[in-house]
Amino acid sequence: MPGLDRIAGITYNPEKDDQGRILDFMNAPWARSTVALLILFAGVLLLHFITRRFIFAAVHRIIRRTRAQWDEEFFAARVPHRAAFIVPLLVFRFGLTWIDGLSPALSDFLLRLTAACMILVGAVTIDAILTALHRLYQRLPVAATRPIKSYVQLGKIAMYAIAVIVIVGNLAGKSPLFLVSYLGAMTAIILLIFRDTLLSLVASVQLTNNDLVRVGDWIEMPQFDADGDVVDIALNTVKVQNWDKTVTVIPTHKFLEHSFRNWRAMFETGGRRIKRAIHINTSTIRFLTEEEIERFSRFALLRDYMQKKIEELRAHNAQYAGQNGVIMNARRLTNIGTLRAYIDAYLRNHPKIRQDMTLLVRQLAPTPEGVPIEIYAFTADTRWAFYETIQADIFDHILSMVPEFGLSVYQRPSGRDVTAVFEEV
Repeated sequence: MPGLDRIAGITYNPEKDDQGRILDFMNAPWARSTVALLILFAGVLLLHFITRRFIFAAVHRIIRRTRAQWDEEFFAARVPHRAAFIVPLLVFRFGLTWIDGLSPALSDFLLRLTAACMILVGAVTIDAILTALHRLYQRLPVAATRPIKSYVQLGKIAMYAIAVIVIVGNLAGKSPLFLVSYLGAMTAIILLIFRDTLLSLVASVQLTNNDLVRVGDWIEMPQFDADGDVVDIALNTVKVQNWDKTVTVIPTHKFLEHSFRNWRAMFETGGRRIKRAIHINTSTIRFLTEEEIERFSRFALLRDYMQKKIEELRAHNAQYAGQNGVIMNARRLTNIGTLRAYIDAYLRNHPKIRQDMTLLVRQLAPTPEGVPIEIYAFTADTRWAFYETIQADIFDHILSMVPEFGLSVYQRPSGRDVTAVFEEV
């Protein structure tokens, strides 16, 4: 086999038998270094297998017996699994220095490649450590008001960027500072490519420092059809689960460009606003008769009001209404005013209405639909279902009481109403 002998650097001698030529082939420097390299590689694989198979199992059993929680999070984030690659790489790197016969170019390449792998392992290990630390931070009470997920993601991006620069510089045989010097010319391109990321970073800092949005907040952002709970705040996006169970993904920087409503303060104060009006038919508004005044005076919620108003009107009318018997100078009670007083007293005695917050029963400007009587109050229960029940019970009672005051609620005529008019005619 003269061709293979020349490749191996062995002089072909036809007088030697095949066994002698095989021995010469195995004694060649490159063959010995190749075998040594394969043995080293196999030993490294065996070491890694033993580490993951036995050492990790023992460590895991120890961690499960401890009371500390941080070690479980580090193990769940696979920090030991990723860091374990460092040991075989170190063994492989130092083993290369003991192998004779390797060409300088191949030895230098393998050393550079091993160093690059070690840097990569270090980067993914730091990634896992940051993940574990973030999980531990989320267990703290302050995590609800100060989320740091965007900062963790930013740290990972910066760490991987540095790792890539160091790896490329190591493989190219250049200093990392030499590569960084070229980044200045690429700044415009980087800003163009990572524009949204940089804007989101600034927005994330503003949202966190000013405590504008937290995970679990109910927000409304009509520009993106978002109306629901915030389920995740990341560097680039904020996820909102709407009440119809759909998910809206909003770029983080959009929270600084558009307005949004956060309902967190409503839950924190413990009062949810009721702001609704009923429209009274204008044609049913009139003065109260003496019989009605006497009847309303017996209402427990109106007793104090009626007594006070009667005395006030009697004093006023005694001074002004007696002039030549002019009735226009007299003040009289109206059914709509009495209804408004009744609603106010009813709400002020309602056990599920916050009495320490704004409570108004006001008359708004008349409209073509009648005279609005608006209720402005806060319920003591902020839960949606309970809030709606309280509000419905209040208006059920008010709508049922309106006819007691000789009033009617405005309702647009329907086809049946028009038909009934023509039938009467």
